[in-house]
Amino acid sequence: MTHNPGAMRHDTLISVDQLAAAIAHGGAAAPLVLDCSFELSDPDAGLRAYVAGHLPGAFYMHLEHALSARKTGRNGRHPLPERERFARLMAGLGANDETQIVAYDNAGGMYAARLWWMLRWAGHEAAAVLDGGIAAWKAAGRALATEAPAARAPGRFTLRPSRVSTVDYEALKANLANPSKLVIDARAPDRFRGENETLDPIGGHIPDARNRLFRDNLAADGRFKPAEQLRQEFDAVTGGRAAAELVSQCGSGVTACHNLLAMEIAGLRGAALYPGSWSEWSAQPGAPIATGTA
Repeated sequence: MTHNPGAMRHDTLISVDQLAAAIAHGGAAAPLVLDCSFELSDPDAGLRAYVAGHLPGAFYMHLEHALSARKTGRNGRHPLPERERFARLMAGLGANDETQIVAYDNAGGMYAARLWWMLRWAGHEAAAVLDGGIAAWKAAGRALATEAPAARAPGRFTLRPSRVSTVDYEALKANLANPSKLVIDARAPDRFRGENETLDPIGGHIPDARNRLFRDNLAADGRFKPAEQLRQEFDAVTGGRAAAELVSQCGSGVTACHNLLAMEIAGLRGAALYPGSWSEWSAQPGAPIATGTA
């Protein structure tokens, strides 16, 4: 075990104390901290919150500008950008292949987990989410900054083999006839049932999917539940299916990553993401749609 806090590698979660120690250590091993705060109903709210106060040295990552590609009307509300474009963005922020990158937000990790997953998608190992987000940082009495961070020297961020997997609409549609994958939907139960849909034109869910609200991954203090508890809860939803048989999905491929992070913490490594999720599925002509809880 190293006693150099700057050299510790985190690939799922990092605590407030661990991050504060790594920031204080500084040097070549200083983490790259990225604020992913956002609100689906007000796309500029996250940037306003960042300007009002963010972790020292943190840069802002806008969900729709930095972590998504252009929408076509058929590819979902937050389609993935090209891996090459994402790698260029990370290099421009100063990320190298060994940089510890820490994502956080003001929403329980629901947006930070998207960046965590995308870093794994780019093959980057040292990617973590701040457990509890900015709320935990403030609760610990840690200071916030309002000034813009100093630019870091451009890094060398190399695309490497992806550490995660994805499935597309056609594969999931074929899975309905010959099921080998179980879809886990991270949206709220009412939206899963097809009720109170305010984000997508059509309500409902992918047939045979099961519901696991991403917020159920968090304890009352806003931090992730212990690994054993998460494992038990996911096994209760999936019937104990192996991670390789699971597909995580939500409204637009964002909160699905929160479930994937929770599964990773729980030791369920290897579940896939359906990036287009419900917003893409429901936009396809003739896509099968289910409602209710059955």
